[in-house]
Amino acid sequence: MPAILHLTPQEIDTQTKRSKYTIAIVGCGHKGILYANMFANAGFNVVCTDADASIVKKIAKGKTAFDMPEAEAKLKSHINQEKINVTSELKKAVSQSDVVIITFTAKADEQKKTNYTGLVNTCKQIGAALHRGTLVIYGGIAGVGFTEGTVKELLENTSGLEAGQDFGLAYSPLITTNNPSTDLELTAAASDKFSLEAASAILKTLTGKVREIMDLKTAEIAALFTIAKQDALSALTNEFAVFCENTNTDYFKVLEVLNFNVPCFRPTIAGEENCDGAYLLLEDAENLNVKLRLPALARQINEEMVKHAVNLTQTSLRSCGKTLRRGRVAILGSSSARGIFVNLIEQKGAKVTVYDPFARKQILEPDNIKTSLNETVEGTDCIIILGDQEQFSRLNLKKLKPLMKPSPIVVDLVGKFDPKQVEIEGFLYFGLGRGNEQK
Repeated sequence: MPAILHLTPQEIDTQTKRSKYTIAIVGCGHKGILYANMFANAGFNVVCTDADASIVKKIAKGKTAFDMPEAEAKLKSHINQEKINVTSELKKAVSQSDVVIITFTAKADEQKKTNYTGLVNTCKQIGAALHRGTLVIYGGIAGVGFTEGTVKELLENTSGLEAGQDFGLAYSPLITTNNPSTDLELTAAASDKFSLEAASAILKTLTGKVREIMDLKTAEIAALFTIAKQDALSALTNEFAVFCENTNTDYFKVLEVLNFNVPCFRPTIAGEENCDGAYLLLEDAENLNVKLRLPALARQINEEMVKHAVNLTQTSLRSCGKTLRRGRVAILGSSSARGIFVNLIEQKGAKVTVYDPFARKQILEPDNIKTSLNETVEGTDCIIILGDQEQFSRLNLKKLKPLMKPSPIVVDLVGKFDPKQVEIEGFLYFGLGRGNEQK
């Protein structure tokens, strides 16, 4: 039996011992960078790789393609200390590693059907470079039977090795939550005890909490249900927020009464983080001829929230005799739904400028992205707060107002500001879940 498959906790209980092992992170998205930073913090050698050369180039400079400044700062530090290496040579990274973690999930296409092409090609490349004794952990969100079926079959066929004997195969989905204060608890699942014990030992170096499951399908379903639960809670929150808007009540004051003023109960248009996992569950249900009405409705509600935000922006402009067509809008911050939101308001004729120091030139054309906050808001009718970065809490609206057109507006899509404070600075305030009795 290869050494990695009978690894004991005592063999990796110090950073010095862990430095003998190399972890390959395949996929440099949100989850990939979180995993890379955690393993580097734990003392392992980490190599990050991705099929997208532009992402590899960005990561090599310590930049990320998403809004997580703290994760980006850690990434830069680890790269400078040579704890994390970045390469576009996937096969080389796999061949030199003891543990390979696949971090991305198959994407839903425009028809909401799962496209496995990229993931299948990645598994084939990993299998072609896989050596005896490697532990492979699938860390994306899987449809029921995907890990033990597709992943295992592709790795075995391309490597000529047998899972559970020649190499380990485990499943450990990293599911982000709406509450960043929640302690991370990882799950390790496998069909054989050697893979399960090895994966658990490795993951326990990241967090002392690892739930072991000797059944891959059970773990896959549990992950899908977790995402569906988050989606349903987000949908309920968004529905309540819209209700409060229409009753001229401040939803956030209701939260204070209920003592629920935490991130997971705040309305948002950024409910796309786990949408691929949600569609995986709905697709599996359809294939089994099972109706999952609540998850399907929750997904629909959350997707419609972006359109609601567009309507809210239109209403805000109309309130002072302006229109979205030919209106000038400044967007501060980013979210997973930013591209959709911007596309919708641009289709209605709005001219958009974006200030987002952590995700520049991702979605919009370079001319639309400003590195200066003053340049971003200059000559605009409306500021839209689309990100929850701490820096936006310190915005000096009094200084920004003279740069904008008369009767400036703030549309707060994340519940960042106190409406009365914004109005004291001479702005008209609109926000998700806010009543409009003060208008």
